[in-house]
Amino acid sequence: MIRINGMAHVILTVSRFDEARAFYCELLPFLGMHKVYDGNNFVYHVGGRTALGIQRSAPEWEDERFVRNRVGLHHLCFRARSRGDVDEAAAKLRGMGARIDRGPMEGDWAPGYYFFVFEDPDGIRLEINHVPGRGLLEGDTPLSPSDDPDWDQDP
Repeated sequence: MIRINGMAHVILTVSRFDEARAFYCELLPFLGMHKVYDGNNFVYHVGGRTALGIQRSAPEWEDERFVRNRVGLHHLCFRARSRGDVDEAAAKLRGMGARIDRGPMEGDWAPGYYFFVFEDPDGIRLEINHVPGRGLLEGDTPLSPSDDPDWDQDP
């Protein structure tokens, strides 16, 4: 067995590249990430033991929008260090004019779970959360499979 050391990177393909570049180039530095590449079709930020890349879609998909229950990505979640950081990030995104689906609010996915969900210019759903302590690794009680979280709860 090995023990991974975080998520190395995630690459999102977007149809509204110029809008997405502006959105992520404002948001990600606010989250402590550093832009290390900015090209005509790809921008890449690194920080917090991960990286996020945004790439331009192929021309035939330029009119497409993200659909969360299609095969593939449902949403991407950044972990904040405190509830206050979650609140600050939500305020930042409101100031950017981002669509916030819900929150900040408490959720029951783990003890102390605090989060908000928002969308990028393509409608890709993202979340910023804070879970105190070790979260679900605290204690010996696994989640009950009969208590599937309502991942698609609408606000």
